[in-house]
This record gives sequence, C-alpha cells and structure tokens, in this order.
Amino acid sequence: MIIDTTEVQDINSFSRLESFKEFYGIIWMLVPILSLVLGITIGVLVIVWLEREISAGIQQRIGPEYAGPLGILQALADGTKLIFKENILPSRGDTRLFSIGPSIAVISILLSYSVIPFSYHLVLSDLNIGVFLWIAISSIAPIGLLMSGYGSNNKYSFLGGLRAAAQSISYEIPLTLLSNSSSTVDIVEAQSKYGFWGWNLWRQPIGFFVFLISSLAECERLPFDLPEAEEELVAGYQTEYSGIKFGLFYVASYLNLLVSSLFVTVLYLGGWKISIPYIFILELFEINKVGRVFGTTIGIFITLAKTYLFLFISITTRWTLPRLRMDQLLNLGWKFLLPLSLGNLLLTTSSQLLSL
Repeated sequence: MIIDTTEVQDINSFSRLESFKEFYGIIWMLVPILSLVLGITIGVLVIVWLEREISAGIQQRIGPEYAGPLGILQALADGTKLIFKENILPSRGDTRLFSIGPSIAVISILLSYSVIPFSYHLVLSDLNIGVFLWIAISSIAPIGLLMSGYGSNNKYSFLGGLRAAAQSISYEIPLTLLSNSSSTVDIVEAQSKYGFWGWNLWRQPIGFFVFLISSLAECERLPFDLPEAEEELVAGYQTEYSGIKFGLFYVASYLNLLVSSLFVTVLYLGGWKISIPYIFILELFEINKVGRVFGTTIGIFITLAKTYLFLFISITTRWTLPRLRMDQLLNLGWKFLLPLSLGNLLLTTSSQLLSL
C-alpha cells in the first residue's frame, strides 16, 4: 500500500492545528480567572495600605512611609517576609488539619468572587443564585478556622475556632433571610432606572442596616473580632501559626472584607451604574455611543469607588468602636438582627402581595 506524502503532511498539519486550537482555548479560558486573581491581589494590597494610613490618621501618628512612595509597598514587604519565615508545626497537634485549615479559609472566599459583576458583562459566572451561593460558600471558611483551632492542640486556638463557628452561624442566618435567588447582574439592572434614587438602599433601609452589621461580623472585624481577641485568647485560632500560613489568615480576612464590600455595592448601591439618572447621562456623555471597552472601564471604576467608600467606613469602625463581649455578640445576632430580618422579610412580602 502506497501512502501519499502530501496526505500525511496534511494530516499532520491538521492535527497540529487542532492541538493549537485546544491550547489556545485553554489559555483563553484561564485569562479571565488569572485577571480576576491579579485584580483581587492588588485590591487587597491597597486595602492593607489604606487601613494603615487611615488608622494612623485617626490615632494622629505617622503611618508606613519608607517602603516605596508613601509606604505603598509595605504590605508587599510584609508578605515577602512571611514567605521566608519558618513554618512551625505543633508537636502534639494534628498536622493535617493544621495545614489544611488556612487553605480552606482562603479558597472558600476566593470562590465568592466568581459571581460578582464588576461591570456590564464583566462577571465570571452569572448565576441565578448568585447571592445565596456567596453565603453558602463563605460558610465554609469557619470550618477551616475550626480545623485550625482543633489541629493546633491549644485551648486558646480551639476556643477561637469555636467562637468563629458560633459567630458565623449567628450572623449568616440574617444574611440568608436578606438574600434572594436573583442574579447579581439582574439586581444591579433593577436599580439603574432612577439613578441614585433607585438604589436598594432607599427601598430596603432595614435590610441594608442588617446586612451592614452582619457583613462586618462575618469578616470578624472590630467590634466583632471575638475569635481572635488578643486580651482573652492570645491570637485565637492563629496562635500557633507562623510564616506564610499565618499570613494566609490575614489574606482571608481582607479578601472577606473586600468581597463583602463588593456585595454591598452590588445589592444596595447600584453596582457599576452611575448615580445620576440615565436621561442626563445619555445627553451629557453619550454613553450609549461609546465603545464597549471604555464603558466597561467606567463601570469598573464606579464599582471600585463605591466599594472603597464602604471600606473606609469599615476601617474607621474598627478604630472607633470597642470590642463586644461574646454574649453581647450572640445576643445581637439572635435576639435583635434575626427578628429584625424576619420582620423585614414579612414586610417586603406583604408589600409585594398588595402591589399585585
């Protein structure tokens, strides 16, 4: 049997072309994910720098100023230092749980970013259960903290992990009652008709109040940082940690703060939509005629501006209010926020039924 050389060459070139297409498809699929991870990393570094500068201003002291211009590289220097520090394992602890705990806390929060729309058509996964999925995924993080506390074989660490689990359960129930099964993109679009006055902040002021307090408690920020109260538990669930594992807990904390602020922006502050009613925007800036890239860039800028405005409030709250006791924190969640969110749910449902 004689095989034509040109046919063999055609087959080889076709197979190489198909392989190149598969490789190109994989790379193109990874580009959005890597871009999101890079943006999140930069956002966390900015939050760390802002918190140090704002706290220094509140306390009338000098903040970071030597590592880069205005100290913007200080967080990067701290992360590099933690990478090269020794990872110490407790001799009588459970090393598997001790090592897995920080990773679970970080990965579960990173997955929450997949349903956040940063601009029009700029969302990794537009699901119909976007908000509910965020609450479901973020509830995995306290499991990692509890594993870390138990695996440390330290009573302070274990108490910190138990506090994290109890606090998470107490404040996730009001968050769940405020969530719905709508897409996050649809929620933003529903607020865009009347500009600033169309925000859900004005339609649901009680829901915004409950969501604000519950999100701060979920992030374990002052006055809700009971799981790592240094006066009582040394450092809570992270007492026995060092090196990069110790740094992962701080990364998880700031990732959680950023994702909570982004969800406040999406759910109550209109997302990427500008605050001026659309009639004036179309006439003044002719946004309906601009290119898609420019419109997406403007949307990202508006989303981040609203997000960092809420972050400023969260950072200021940390350096202003005193820490609650554990019983006060649980009473606030179960005896105040839960009945308030149930009443808000009943009121909203009744008003929607009467409007039909």
